[in-house]
Amino acid sequence: MTDNQGQARWSVADWHGKMLLDREGEKIGKLQDVYVDVETDEPQFATVKEGFIGRHLTFVPLGGIQIGPNDLQVSATKEQVRSAPDIEMNGDELSQADESTLYHHYEMNYTAPDTESGRRLARR
Repeated sequence: MTDNQGQARWSVADWHGKMLLDREGEKIGKLQDVYVDVETDEPQFATVKEGFIGRHLTFVPLGGIQIGPNDLQVSATKEQVRSAPDIEMNGDELSQADESTLYHHYEMNYTAPDTESGRRLARR
């Protein structure tokens, strides 16, 4: 986690609607929601809407996020986001299976939380 992410975690609600950029500065899409770790309450994933026809939500990791005045730059590439697995949402939490799938897709270390559910939607 960067210093910027630690400082900004209290203003996650302010991130809604900001443009997400990939690590090269390419536009990914507008941030829809933020999912936090159930144990640390730290932002872990954002969702963005992708596509023009048949739009769907895609999860993007927030580790290493750089916070700008008008956008948020993530460490993932646009191609990683485009090829991310489709996750069907049932309520406000990710299942551990879906969470594991996302972590492996983005080549992140995954440790299952000590709860039955996975990451949850931030309500800030």
